[in-house]
Amino acid sequence: QVQLVESGGGLVQAGGSLRLSCAASGRTFSSAAMGWFRQAPGKERECVASINWNGGTTQYADSVKGRFTVSRDNAKTTVYLQMNSLKPEDTANYYCAVRRYAGIGCQEYQYAYWGQGTQVTVSS
Repeated sequence: QVQLVESGGGLVQAGGSLRLSCAASGRTFSSAAMGWFRQAPGKERECVASINWNGGTTQYADSVKGRFTVSRDNAKTTVYLQMNSLKPEDTANYYCAVRRYAGIGCQEYQYAYWGQGTQVTVSS
């Protein structure tokens, strides 16, 4: 069993930055890829970023490329999402999740454990 706790969300003006953290418990963290997803009101959940088990490979949604950076610290069993140049359309509840595999991927069904989410609101 893995438990995930996200933090770092909040209210920020457009153009600002936030850093989300996701602290994980459980042995599977260091051998599993991680993902960040987001869901805005009335919209489907979408994959924002994925990082492989050792942090060597990442992928991003086109909407966040060049603005968001995913990273991980396996010693601290924590994954991060640095979000820069935030836009109002980035407003959503952000979730981290543990993938069933070591490599990157954005298919939701391949993620076994999910956090409760942290709200990010970007004002214009």
